Amino acid sequence: EELTERHEFLTSQRADLEDALERLSKAIQKINRTSRKRFKETFEAVNERFQAVFPRLFNGGKASLVLTEADDLLDAGVEIAAQPPGKKLQSVVLLSGGEKALTAVALIFAIFLHRPSPFCILDEVDAPLDEANVDRYNALVREIGLYTQFILITHNKRTMEMVDALYGVTMDEPGVSRIVQVNLREA
Repeated sequence: EELTERHEFLTSQRADLEDALERLSKAIQKINRTSRKRFKETFEAVNERFQAVFPRLFNGGKASLVLTEADDLLDAGVEIAAQPPGKKLQSVVLLSGGEKALTAVALIFAIFLHRPSPFCILDEVDAPLDEANVDRYNALVREIGLYTQFILITHNKRTMEMVDALYGVTMDEPGVSRIVQVNLREA
C-alpha cells in the first residue's frame, strides 16, 4: 500500500515535470521567434540608418552591417564593412584611428536614430579626428541633439564652440580642484 502511494505520488510528480518542461519549451520557442523577428527588424533598420550616416560623417564612401553566417539568426555575429572615400572596401580593423572612431560614431548614431535615448555620453570621441571630420561630427551631434541630450567630454575647441554649456575642472591651488561652469546661451 505504501509502495502504491509512493508510486502514484512519483507518477504525478513526473507528469507535472513533463508538463512544465513542455510549457517551458513552448515559451522558449515563442521567445526565440519573437527575438529573431525583433533582431531582424532592428538589424535592418539600424543598417539602413548606418548606410545613411556613414557617408555624411566621411563626406562620401559607404558602409554596411553584415551578419556572419550561422545556422540560427540568434547565433549570428555582426560585422562592419566600411569603405571610406577613395579606399577599398575593408574590415574596420584596417582603418586608421580617426576612421575607426568615425565608423563607431556612425554606428552609435544609427542606433540612436532608430531608437533615441534621452541622453548619451561621448568621451573624447573627437580626439582622433581632423578639423573637417570634427565639423561633420559636430553637425550630426547638433542634429541628433534635438531629441537626445549629449554630454561630451572633449578637449577639442571646435566641439566646445558648438555646445550650450561648458563644465570644466581647474586647479587654482595645488591639490584643490574647482568646477567651473559657463552657460554659453546666457553668455
